[in-house]
Amino acid sequence: MKGITKDWLDSSSDDLKIIAKIIDDETLTHQIAFHAQQAIEKALIEEYEIGLIRTHSLETLIAKTNKYLELHVDITIIKKLDQLYIDARYPGDFGLSPNSKPAIDEALHLEQVAKEIYNRVCIHLE
Repeated sequence: MKGITKDWLDSSSDDLKIIAKIIDDETLTHQIAFHAQQAIEKALIEEYEIGLIRTHSLETLIAKTNKYLELHVDITIIKKLDQLYIDARYPGDFGLSPNSKPAIDEALHLEQVAKEIYNRVCIHLE
């Protein structure tokens, strides 16, 4: 595994640690979603020299890395994370009222998806 790939995986691990610290706070579900998205985003790009991809879209990133590692994830969850990334980081356009945040059960599910993908990537790169 390349050093830069390890650095990105360490960063993904940090995102998962942040989720673990805030997972029980129903007021921070948008941040849980954001860090879940970030943990997934950082995984495979550098290892396979896919090149500069200026996107935070997990759907696009998964499609670009699919020939190296098929993740077999529910694309509806990936699309939801893509939407939450924007909502969580740019509140000016979307607002962060309680209605725009994911429910705690959804945040728990997003955490599980992020952990699962992170673990699959780590196993694949070992």
